[in-house]
Amino acid sequence: MKRGFYTLMAAQFCSSLADQALFVAAVELIKSGGGAEWQRAALVPIFALFYVVLAPWLGAIADAHPKRAVMFASNAIKVVGCVMMLFGTHPLLSYAIVGLGAAAYSPAKYGILTELLPPSQLVKANGWIEGLTIASIILGILLGGQLVGPTLSSHLLSFDFPFIDTGVDTPPEAAIAVLIFIYALAAWFNTRIPLTGVEMRPMLRNPLELVPDFWTCNARLWRDKLGQISLATTTLFWGVSGNLRYIVLAWSAAALGYSTTQASSLTGVVAIGTAVGAIVASMRMRLDGATGVIPMGVLMGVLIVLMNFIHNVWVAAPFLILMGGLGGFLVVPMNALLQHRGHNLMGAGRSIAVQNFNEQACILALGAFYSLSTGLGLSAYGAITAFGLAVAGVMVLIRAWHLRNCRRHPEEIEHLLRIARNDHLHG
Repeated sequence: MKRGFYTLMAAQFCSSLADQALFVAAVELIKSGGGAEWQRAALVPIFALFYVVLAPWLGAIADAHPKRAVMFASNAIKVVGCVMMLFGTHPLLSYAIVGLGAAAYSPAKYGILTELLPPSQLVKANGWIEGLTIASIILGILLGGQLVGPTLSSHLLSFDFPFIDTGVDTPPEAAIAVLIFIYALAAWFNTRIPLTGVEMRPMLRNPLELVPDFWTCNARLWRDKLGQISLATTTLFWGVSGNLRYIVLAWSAAALGYSTTQASSLTGVVAIGTAVGAIVASMRMRLDGATGVIPMGVLMGVLIVLMNFIHNVWVAAPFLILMGGLGGFLVVPMNALLQHRGHNLMGAGRSIAVQNFNEQACILALGAFYSLSTGLGLSAYGAITAFGLAVAGVMVLIRAWHLRNCRRHPEEIEHLLRIARNDHLHG
């Protein structure tokens, strides 16, 4: 791996760590300020808002400018969102600004991989990026909890700058102030990523013209015989992952009698399994063999249903590690194949923006499906069963879709796989 890749990993770790910790701090800020519970729950969709709304422009911006500069600006936007929180702007609006930074960061983060590394290293790079991101999620949540806790926050609030009134008077505000420095560190790492020398793709003069351009790219990726399968699979995976923490919380309360604090540790167990699966996939899988992991998605949906039959934490922990591991092993080669096809079809930034749009839309759709299930009177067990069956059913349809492509377009599929195989071996 090139030195720039490890610098990118350091920047990604710091930025993602701060994202997760900031979520905990924002929840506590709303809670301590007397905000309604729906406002705390709204932090999740508000963070995803700009991923969907600005999808037509984010990828084009990432392709039109050096991606390290885009990532630096994205972390700067996150700092602005944090400062807004400290100066009294409503946490939901401030957190939406942080979400804007995250949305702009994503196409540049994944897109620069195809510029820094040859295709033969994309699967391995994705494994390390996903594994590191999951580690930062776990540590970030723990960090956020400690920063707003009484022990660490009392030390932070005891700092006093002479002649300066910082206005930081509460534990969540102290936590946010610390996270500003972590975002700044991530931005500094972004400046240390070397320029790749890849030619930039100029943006259209009229920004509104990017909307049909985005939908053209979206349609192009969905029409590609390998791109459509990898996009459908990764979209479903992240849709499941985005809602799984809620499902684990609901299940652990019903099956184990756990509180939210206890249940959150089980969410971390799933993330650990996902990290292990991602790393194993990065070492064992190749681009041309990515579609072979589709059956694991079906099994993942079945395991979600089987959660209902577990009532012992000593069985639950390894079970959740296994479920997370299957997901990690599934998403890494599929993500790499999607990047490879997207880079060839339209440019890395645009393809990642298309991917983000579909994934965030899936998170919202699956979340609405689960909420509707509970709203119709289903118990936690019933809603989890419906959710798991839906996931398994969609993965069966994706597998059937791929097999039909192989039957109807064997020459095209073989040609695309040959390109992936050659790029993997000789890139």
